[in-house]
Amino acid sequence: MKFTVQTIRKMLPKEYLRKYVAHQIFDSMYYFKNLVPKMDEYVYKDGTTKSLMNLTGTLPVVYSGETYNIPICVWIEPNYPNSPPMCYVKPTPEMIIIKGQYISSDGEVTVPYLKAWKKSDCDLSSLLQLMAIMFGEFPPLAMRSHQEPEQASCWLQFNKEADGRYCVSLPKGDGQPFQHENETSC
Repeated sequence: MKFTVQTIRKMLPKEYLRKYVAHQIFDSMYYFKNLVPKMDEYVYKDGTTKSLMNLTGTLPVVYSGETYNIPICVWIEPNYPNSPPMCYVKPTPEMIIIKGQYISSDGEVTVPYLKAWKKSDCDLSSLLQLMAIMFGEFPPLAMRSHQEPEQASCWLQFNKEADGRYCVSLPKGDGQPFQHENETSC
């Protein structure tokens, strides 16, 4: 869907400064093409929920000369710009959060720009640009290491013989296979 300032404005409930917020979101989407606006339920730390506007998608971040797309979600409360947005990295199942100076264990972004937020000096697109720079210096996510799955502990071990047949070895408690003179052939 192609978003315009008017379509974004229509998405916003009346309690928002709709014209201002729609313009801020549209400007941010101009610079960050992989972000989309949507209304969704935000769950506060105390468990209460509220339907809030958010920008969700990926933020291109340059780290060690490579560009990575960091999944984020930026929540905008109705009193924006009086209060800063609430920002989170949203790892995919293949990713883990790297808790650090600017990222909490739940993925909340706490860059200094948010703490020093002033409605007259700060805006959404500048926040996103700063996040992209900060994430390039302090990556908030990493790919999970794909460990080889451990072999199931099973006391039956199948062995392939030279002639292509499969045989079962039954180890004794000491890990050695049973040895009988009258073993049956596999």
